[in-house]
Parts: sequence; structure tokens; C-alpha cells
Amino acid sequence: MGFLLIGLFLVLMLLGMPIAFVIGIVALLGIFGMPYTPEATVPMKMVNGLDSFVLLAVPLFILAANLMNSGKISEKLIDLALAIVGPIRGGLAHANILVSMMFAGVSGASQADAAGVGKILIPSMKKQGYDTETAVGVTAASSTVGVIIPPSIPMIIFAGLTNASIGALFLGGIIPGILIGLGMMLFVYVIAIKRNFPKAARPELTKVGKRFIESVPALLTPIIIIGGIVFGFFTATEAAAVASLYTFLISMFVYKTLKLKDLPKILMDTLALSSLSLFALAAASALGELMSYYQLGTIAQEFFSDHIGSEWLFIFILIVFFLFVGTFMDAIPAMILFVPIILPTALEFGIDPIHLGLIVVITLAIGLATPPYGLVLLLSAKIGELSVERSFIAVIPYLFIIVVVLLIIAFLPEVTFFIPNLFS
Repeated sequence: MGFLLIGLFLVLMLLGMPIAFVIGIVALLGIFGMPYTPEATVPMKMVNGLDSFVLLAVPLFILAANLMNSGKISEKLIDLALAIVGPIRGGLAHANILVSMMFAGVSGASQADAAGVGKILIPSMKKQGYDTETAVGVTAASSTVGVIIPPSIPMIIFAGLTNASIGALFLGGIIPGILIGLGMMLFVYVIAIKRNFPKAARPELTKVGKRFIESVPALLTPIIIIGGIVFGFFTATEAAAVASLYTFLISMFVYKTLKLKDLPKILMDTLALSSLSLFALAAASALGELMSYYQLGTIAQEFFSDHIGSEWLFIFILIVFFLFVGTFMDAIPAMILFVPIILPTALEFGIDPIHLGLIVVITLAIGLATPPYGLVLLLSAKIGELSVERSFIAVIPYLFIIVVVLLIIAFLPEVTFFIPNLFS
């Protein structure tokens, strides 16, 4: 029965069926085939999978990002980024990366970054003489830091699955996110020199200061979120609610770029985007029941105990596995399905849950920019009017940078724990 379900999973996926429906169908048929199991098990597991206070953070952080885009806060951050790095050769591409790092400190979702920043910067880069491949590649790749630099929705889900500290995960994601951003900017600088990409005139210091002051309310958002969680003022879900409320208030009353009539569309967009992840998560919860029935966790633990005697080899296999999974599955259902299976083995090898969480999240972030699933790749390709194949070729060098940082984080845990240790 197990092999039939695996075959069905692969066939449906190759036929192009959305992964949430693939997971749901396999879970439905598999659970129906289990003896002494009532038919109501599947809907019950799906509902129970979403019955979590932590999961409220998902739509709330997406709402914060949508408010940020609709309130044109992202444009303020773009102006600031241009003022800082615009005079460097390839300045607009550098600004694209820098603003993604800033945006990541508010939204926790890469899709909103790719949509909001991409709509502005991809056309601007093309107008200034950048080739479409560079414009799309930089946007798609830099958007992946949205789930690495805190706050991060996948980190919240991982913490809920493993009881790891959300604050420690957030703090641990700061250095990898910055390293990835700086690595991408270094690569952009090299190709900008070779291809003679344009650079902006150096702005007056007073103009830079003015743009910074205008951006201060937006830049305070990650400080409020991360500081509030780390110092125990509120939970991750409450932080997401605070982020949404704060973003709404500064858009409405500080920048005055948001109108009440804009709210219905913002809420509908939030519901549409949230439902994609949450339905996949609900289906994954049902499939998790089936995987528990077949005791996949125990099988995996016995396999690694018998055949893999090295912690580093286990981590390497883990990275390869999640790189593969991330190509066709969103991070949230992937973690719901597989983290409970690998966690006991990881703990047996002495791997800290915080370290494991960062490895898993960064690895799955790469999947956001790889076909066939890669949402930020598809969004950026659509905005840039470039084929997915050419877009993927353009994003490969940047993905290599993420992989290098991932390997540093995986095999040098001291980098991971540097900032969390400062606060602990």
C-alpha cells in the first residue's frame, strides 16, 4: 500500500496538479485504506492542523507585507536603499538586494517581497539598461532572504513543531541573511563592472539623511517585532498582529499613503495568499497521520542510526533532501511532513533544534527560486515578462551564494549561535 501511495504522489505531481491537492488526495486514499479508521479522520486532521494560535502569525505577517506595499512603505525603503548604494556601479541592482533585506525585517514572507519590490524595480532596471535576466534574477534571489532575516513565517512554524525558541531562531537568522545579501551584492558588483551597468549620481548628505528620517517609522518595525519577542513582551503571533497594526497606522497617519477604501482589496489579497499555504498545511497534517501509521519516523531513525554514523554526513543528507523537496513543495507543508520524522535522529546526533531549524529554513528558501514550484521565481519572471527557463538560468549564480552560506551555517555552528549567545 505504501509503495502505491508513493507512486500516486509522483504521478499526480508530474501531471502538474497543485501540491496541496496531491498531498490531500494521497492522505485521503491512504487513510481510507487504514483498518479501523473512520472516514472523518481526514477532515478532522485537516481542521486540527490549523487549530493553532501560532498559525495566526501566517496571515498576519502577510497582511503586514500587503499593507506595506499598498501603503507605499516599500517605496520609501527603495528610496533609502538607492540613496545608500545607488552611486555604486550597478546601484539599482544593489538597491534591489538591500531593500529586500529591509523588507524581510517586516513581512516574514518572500512572495510579498517579490511582488511589491519586483513591480517597481524590475521595470526600472530594464529602463536603465539592465538586461531582463539580471533584473529578474536579482529580484527572485534577493526575495528569498524574506524567510531568513527575521521575522520569518517558516521559523515560526518550525518552532511550533519542535518547541524551539522563536526568539533564538529569529536571532540566529540575522547573520545568514546579512551574509547572503552581502554575497549577492559582491557578485552584482563584479558583473556590473564587466557589463558597465549604470550608477546614480552621489546624493547630497542632507538628502540621504532626509530619506533615512522618512524611513525611520518603517525601519522601526523589525526592532519592535524582534525586540518584543526576544524580551518577552509578546508572542510571535502577537508580534505579527502588532506588525500589522503598526504598519496600518504609519501608512494611514504618518505617510498618509493608505486609504480606508484600499482595505477590502488588501484583505482579499491577504486571504488569497494565506489560503495557499494554510490549505497545503492542512493537507500535510492529514498526510502526517498516514506517515505516523507507517512509522516513518522510527524507520528513518533506525536507518540513520544503523548506516550513518556521522553528524556531518547526516546534515549533508538533510540539505540534499530538503533541496529536492523544496523544488516542488512550499516550506510550511514540507516542514509539517518531514521535521517530525528527522527531529529524533537530529537530537540523537546532538544537533541543537535552533541549528537544525536554520538549516531547514535556509535550504527550503532556495526552493522558492527553483522550478517547478518556486513562487518568487514565477512572480519575478511574470513581472519581467521572461520565460521561467531563462529566469532560472539567471538566478543560478545567486543560489550558489545561498548554498555557500548554508554550508557555512551547517558546518560552523558558532556562526549560527553568535547573536543568540549574546542575548542569552
